[in-house]
Amino acid sequence: MEPSPAPGELGAMLQAARDFASYPGLHSDDTVRQFLERCPLPKLLGALQSEADVPGMVETVTECLDKVFSSRYGASLLPSYGAFIQTGLLTDSKDIRKLACKAVLYLLDKAEDGAAAVETVVQHNLYPVLINCLIEGDEEISSIILDAVKRLAEIPKGAEIIFPPDGQGSVQLGKVASQSSSLARIRILSLIAKLFTVSSYTATAIRDSNLLSIFEDEIKDRRDMLKTLSTLEVLYELVEHPHSNVFLLKTNLLQLIIDVINDSSAESVIRSRAALISGRLLSSADAFTAIDHSCVTNLLAAIDKILKTEENQNTDEIESALETLGLIGTTTQGAHFLLTSSNVARHVVEASFDRQGRGRQLAALHAFGSICGVDRQEDQMKLDGQAEEHLKRLVYTTAANSSKLTPSALLLSILQQDPDIRIAGYRVISGLVVREWCLREVCMNSEIIKFVTDPTMETTKLGMEARYNCCVAINKSLSSSHLVHEKSLSELIGKLSDAVRRGPYLSERKRVEARPVVVPAERF
Repeated sequence: MEPSPAPGELGAMLQAARDFASYPGLHSDDTVRQFLERCPLPKLLGALQSEADVPGMVETVTECLDKVFSSRYGASLLPSYGAFIQTGLLTDSKDIRKLACKAVLYLLDKAEDGAAAVETVVQHNLYPVLINCLIEGDEEISSIILDAVKRLAEIPKGAEIIFPPDGQGSVQLGKVASQSSSLARIRILSLIAKLFTVSSYTATAIRDSNLLSIFEDEIKDRRDMLKTLSTLEVLYELVEHPHSNVFLLKTNLLQLIIDVINDSSAESVIRSRAALISGRLLSSADAFTAIDHSCVTNLLAAIDKILKTEENQNTDEIESALETLGLIGTTTQGAHFLLTSSNVARHVVEASFDRQGRGRQLAALHAFGSICGVDRQEDQMKLDGQAEEHLKRLVYTTAANSSKLTPSALLLSILQQDPDIRIAGYRVISGLVVREWCLREVCMNSEIIKFVTDPTMETTKLGMEARYNCCVAINKSLSSSHLVHEKSLSELIGKLSDAVRRGPYLSERKRVEARPVVVPAERF
């Protein structure tokens, strides 16, 4: 136990601590060092452990110590106070427990010697106590611990504390989750998601420890909507990580996600989130080599069911379904699958030109752009003959069934709408014009060219850049096409070239230079 300050010096120390804690920014190492010379760290810690009943003392000292430990110099002192951290994690005082949690984070985050910091964690057996606080603490404390344990995993020796090489650890996360409440299991899942993104070592350890099955168990049991939604939210964050599909697609998770999408009794928000998770899982080229294609077919059938149900008036669910198709269509393999193995892509094309719902149209346009290849490398934008034929047929059929009749008139109608729709339209055109049939449609419509070459058309940076990128895409496709030799397009080619040279931001208005003004002296 640290020495408590004498009664006579307690008041002065508290005032100094209050002044130190009230400083709005971070203290420098020199400032922290000078403060600790006046108020030694052992006495500050002793004040927290004393039984003196001084109003506001705990709050003042913990705020002060938070400032101290957040500095590099203060954090360097923490290895000598591992026993205090352990005691603090076990105390009933929320303020002291929060300080102890932050102290662990500072110890690991600011340590010059990561191995020494990990040794402090081992020596004082802090990891099991942290997990206990994660489960039993409030949201603020749990959030701090998630960051602290993630930082521990980022240090090689620290990762071995969480996932011992021999598989025998003092804390097995799966066992803890099985014995915990619903809220605690969600926190364990959040921890797993954070650890998964640290390294391939931790991701592999999570798979080998069968921790991903906790997600499966939680999704299977859909009696509690909030619990299911919380699980899906955590999984949604996990699947954002680049290598997640390599591990997750080898589990039953995608099939369970499809079951959720097909579950008519589930809340719409749950089906929407499940759809987006499936889209993220299949947004990598590796996904189609790691999974049975029949599973993808089942998923597309579930998405198709959402989009073709006429009584479905849930905008969010429809937009999520369209966004999912866009995520799948990001890769060549995904786009090919959408266009050749299912009729689901027609929903994207039709909704792109349907003005019945703005949000739906916007989601469809972004998905259409992805399928067309704007998110892929230039040499991967076009698909094989079969997929390209399906794409062309979809666009011409949609045009023929509309009042516009031609693809060029459809594309122009998009550019004539509000800025957000127009920006999404630029994106679609940028992807479509690598196909000569669409390039011809665009070049034969002077109004489309007027839009994409007019530097005054857009007023936002995003809009200017989208318009310019579209202009560049048309110009580039035209220059490599036999259409470049058609005399009727010579004026258009010159207009496009000039627009590309101007860049995205410069207008055609001539710049007016400042001129000196001569004023006769008699005017004064």
